[in-house]
Amino acid sequence: MAIYHPNEQPAPSYDSHTHLNDDELYFDVPAYLARAHEFQVVEMNIVGYNAVGNERALAIAKEKDGVYAILGYQPEDTPDFDEAALATLTEQLDQEKVVAVGETGLDYHFDTDKDVQMKAFLAQIGLAKEKDLPVVIHNREAFDDVYRVLKEQQVKKAIIHSFSGTKEQAKAFADLGYYISFSGVVTFKKAEEVREAAKVIPLDQILVETDAPYLAPSPNRGKRNEPGWTKFVIDDLAKTLSMSADDLATRTKQNAERVFLNHD
Repeated sequence: MAIYHPNEQPAPSYDSHTHLNDDELYFDVPAYLARAHEFQVVEMNIVGYNAVGNERALAIAKEKDGVYAILGYQPEDTPDFDEAALATLTEQLDQEKVVAVGETGLDYHFDTDKDVQMKAFLAQIGLAKEKDLPVVIHNREAFDDVYRVLKEQQVKKAIIHSFSGTKEQAKAFADLGYYISFSGVVTFKKAEEVREAAKVIPLDQILVETDAPYLAPSPNRGKRNEPGWTKFVIDDLAKTLSMSADDLATRTKQNAERVFLNHD
């Protein structure tokens, strides 16, 4: 049974960052994709984070229409990013339906060696520039270093994944021409700072994501997140931006297609 009456369906949307390759979701990818389509989430990026995650992202993208792969090593997995991993990633980035490098970046919340993280971050930025691909940035408690590196490396195409900083930080990234992606965090009651940040970003630089299975948006907070719940991120963010949910879905889908698929 359809979730919506045909006249009440939301506008098609694009989940710019999800992890159907995660152990919690990978066991039943077809079901999660079917529910996403019921919610009119018609395109999505499956984002890698280590060797297994990258392989799974590629496999799903190759098999499913409207699904794309982003490949890289997240900060906490950078101890495994050795020369062999770099060589494999370099080859994988040339495969069809790979649309970005990531997620990569810096995360100072955990104990992963900062020098190891930085080396992997710089290597992946280098790959993104070499392949002319955008880079998807994981930034947690590391704004100053992330911003400095991106600026020093003259990165032109970047997406700040699951933004959770201040409006000053958002504007700093946006002024470099980067896209800012909002997850379920923007729906949380105590995330007023994130909602204020959304208001200072040009509409053509805003993306939406689920980061499933993490960060489930209200009204499903605390549950296992899934791509279909992009709708709830859009609904809440649209209220913050004083626009209709359908208009925001359309604009963020266009933005995602521009940066990931090179659509005008």
